[in-house]
Amino acid sequence: MSGAVLRVESVSFAYSRRVRALDRVSFEVPAGRFTALLGPNGAGKTTLMALVTHLFRPSEGRIEVRGLDLARHTCAALARMGVVFQRPTLDRDLTVARNLHYAAALRGLDRATARARIAAVLARLGIAELAGRPVRTLSGGQARRVELARALLHGPDLLVLDEPTVGLDIDSRRAIVDHVHDLCRSEGVAVLWTTHLIDEIREEDRVVVLHRGRVRARGSPAELCRRTGADDLTTAFGRLTAD
Repeated sequence: MSGAVLRVESVSFAYSRRVRALDRVSFEVPAGRFTALLGPNGAGKTTLMALVTHLFRPSEGRIEVRGLDLARHTCAALARMGVVFQRPTLDRDLTVARNLHYAAALRGLDRATARARIAAVLARLGIAELAGRPVRTLSGGQARRVELARALLHGPDLLVLDEPTVGLDIDSRRAIVDHVHDLCRSEGVAVLWTTHLIDEIREEDRVVVLHRGRVRARGSPAELCRRTGADDLTTAFGRLTAD
């Protein structure tokens, strides 16, 4: 698994002796590729995201970001990562710009650098006109783009998004998916995107199918279809996650 931006090796996690959420999970996320962690509700996706972002520590196994062991070199590894959590985390009483300036300060960016990067990332995402608006006045899709902008401020190598389109309308979902795929192509960002929605995955993407805490398959959509004898990814996914 050489050259991976994110490497997850034989990771297990248990909430108790009786509840094992993840069981020897292994996969990698290469640079410039969109990797979809696909699984039904309860598969263990959110638990895995908590481990990757160091909110939890694995019971067994190892997680590396750019070759840095997340457990031993936590700050350096997290500095190479941008995260969009499933639940909104913006301060709704502040403007978009103030939210981003606050995030930039936490990342150690000076004021001049922060201003330049905020302007660039808002323009990149097509939301420059929202800078002065309070977050509470934004639509769900607009707020998600702001969270994506915040995750990109420090130029991360890895972008981690935990079901980022939950609760969004179809057009907003499509716009977020398009933006993130474009980031992979144009800027070489490695993306780990968790979802249970097949239509967010494209033919060129990598897919890791997670079910009941275990990796059931990994590969391109075409490879998963060949493995299961399915005509499409929806059918392949159904067969891989059948009990």
